[in-house]
Amino acid sequence: MSVLGISIFMGVYYWFSRLRLGYTFSSMLLQPVTMSVFVGLITGNMELSMKIGAGLQLVYLGVTSTPGGNVPSDPALAGCIAIPIGVLANMSPEVAIALAIPFGVIGVFVDQLRRTTNAIWIHMADNYAEKADTKGILRAAFLYPAIAGFIIRFPIVFIIDYFGVSAAQKIIDIIPQWLMHSFEIMGGILPALGFAITLTVIGKKKLIPFYIIGFFAVLYLELNTMAVAIFAICIALLLGLFKMKEEVV
Repeated sequence: MSVLGISIFMGVYYWFSRLRLGYTFSSMLLQPVTMSVFVGLITGNMELSMKIGAGLQLVYLGVTSTPGGNVPSDPALAGCIAIPIGVLANMSPEVAIALAIPFGVIGVFVDQLRRTTNAIWIHMADNYAEKADTKGILRAAFLYPAIAGFIIRFPIVFIIDYFGVSAAQKIIDIIPQWLMHSFEIMGGILPALGFAITLTVIGKKKLIPFYIIGFFAVLYLELNTMAVAIFAICIALLLGLFKMKEEVV
């Protein structure tokens, strides 16, 4: 697929993933590791796409808590821009991850703009409700916000992806090696930051031993992620079973 086609696809993908068509389905599409599968399919470079997406997913592991509905960063915008540009420009995963972070912050302002426009449709729905116009209420609740969301979200991803590939390639050729290495180090640190944020969100003192067990199981027993996940599920089920027995007794 050409750069134009990829840019159009990613712009539509970002808009569609933010429509909130069912929170489970939408939340899945918003994840960088999910969109990296689609980028890999349309670019033909699944390996690099998955490496960038997986690394970016680790950065945003902690972006699950949204107090007051406010998202501290937008992993969807970061992924829709950094993953295709990183793959097409043949960036290292670390550099692509470092590139993604500013776009994640920009995504917050994009979402605030979308929420501001939603106030228009709320008042419009009130007017339709006074007239008992159910079709008008449905249009104000879904159709108009969807159209406005497309106008707000699609151009941002399309323009950056379309012009960003050639610009990124030129910048990579110009940037000195020492500075590029700095970006790689920064990109390597960010996933660790994602783990740290996750621990602050869900970490409890009584669960820390399980985290330590999992860490050293990977380090010394050389277990892969799937094996650790299977053992973790089994341990969780056993603990739940023991707790149920204690409550019965």
